[in-house]
Formats: sequence, structure tokens, C-alpha cells
Amino acid sequence: MFRYFDKAVRGTKWEDRLVILQFLQEMIGEKFSFLNYYKEIPVSYDATLLSVENEMAEFAVHEYQAKVINLEKQTLIHSHPRSPFPEDMIGEAFYVSSAKKRVILCNFGYAHIRSGMRKFVRVLLDNPIEAELILAEGILKGDVINLSLGGAAIRIMSDDLLVPGQDINMLLKLPGSAGSNTKIEVGMMATIIKVVGTSAPFTCIIEFHAEKHSQQQIAYYINHRQVEIIKELKEINA
Repeated sequence: MFRYFDKAVRGTKWEDRLVILQFLQEMIGEKFSFLNYYKEIPVSYDATLLSVENEMAEFAVHEYQAKVINLEKQTLIHSHPRSPFPEDMIGEAFYVSSAKKRVILCNFGYAHIRSGMRKFVRVLLDNPIEAELILAEGILKGDVINLSLGGAAIRIMSDDLLVPGQDINMLLKLPGSAGSNTKIEVGMMATIIKVVGTSAPFTCIIEFHAEKHSQQQIAYYINHRQVEIIKELKEINA
């Protein structure tokens, strides 16, 4: 699955932490750009550094940011223009209050945020969508567990017939209008990128080659799912 960041070490972890804390000591009152993900949707707001004490830093944050930090127990921090080092940062959550819009972070380290490499918005599905991979040997069924305009991760029970680089036809069965049990079948060409896992269920990563109408149908569903996820985030009590 896609990794949002890579950890980085310049000296030792302890030395890196001290350098970061020293930098933060000089930046009280400044704004930093935080980044978290909720069901694959980026949550990124500015946070104001309030204080640095006992190897911990307190920030005033957006309510939604606090909610996701409470779930992930950490946050990524984009490199600040005044930073003496080029890396981004990561901090672990020591205290979080969405009501007070405060977080206290500790155990800082360097990171390289990779999520900007994504070409398309991706959404995690609470209710998997049925997919059919149409192969010469027959139809392999699976469940889409996350989806973007450019591709999908599909949970399958067998990987015997799947070869990375293989071009296939496939069918997505998107939900119809709210309150109905109808399905919208979206057909397209796709390429198998890789298959992850050593035993069932496997995860098959697919890249779409959809024509315009199919793209529009997928985009409509992704937009709808984004609205659902944002509504869920607003309703989280943390």
C-alpha cells in the first residue's frame, strides 16, 4: 500500500530530536503546516507553535487536525521555510484535545513526505465495491478497498492468474443512487501493477485506462465518498 512518508535520520535519533527541539525553541509563535490522513483523505491545516518545554512542543491546531492526530497518534509537519534542514518532520502525540484545539507533540524526527507524489485523490471504502477482473481463463471477482481516478486496490482470494504488467478488461459495480439497490457497471481496460500478500486474501493494485464516460462515473462516486468521509470527520468526538 502507499506510504505517506519515509523516516529519515541525519545523526542519531537522539541527536536529531535535539536539533529539531532547538529549532522549535526559536520558532515560538510561528505557523507550521501539519499533515494527516483520514480514510486516505489529506487533512492539512496550519498550526501555531505555542511553547516548547521538557522535549515537548504545544501547538494550537484546527479541530479536524486534532481529531485525526488523536486517531493516528502522530502528525507530519512540512518543512518550514526558515528550517535549517531540508527534511520534513514527524512528531508523536502526547496530548490531544479537539475541543481545546491543542496538541502536544514529542519524540520528533525527520521525515520525507511522499504523499505529494500521488496524481489522484484516493478514498478508502467502508463498504467494498465489487470488481470483476476479466481474464482469458475466466472472471476473477474481488472487492475494491480503496479507489482513485487512476486505479484501485482490490482484495482477492487467489493470485494464481495475475501477472504484474498484464493488461486486462475489468468491471466495477458502483453503488447507484442513495436508497436504491441498483449498481452502475463501469467497464474499462486496466493494468495489473502488483499483487501484495503471501496468503489469501491478497491485494491487487490496478491502474485504470478508462475512457471519458467511465472516468466521469468513477469521479462522481469518489466525490460522493469524499463528502461522506468529511462528514464522518466532523462528527468524530475526540
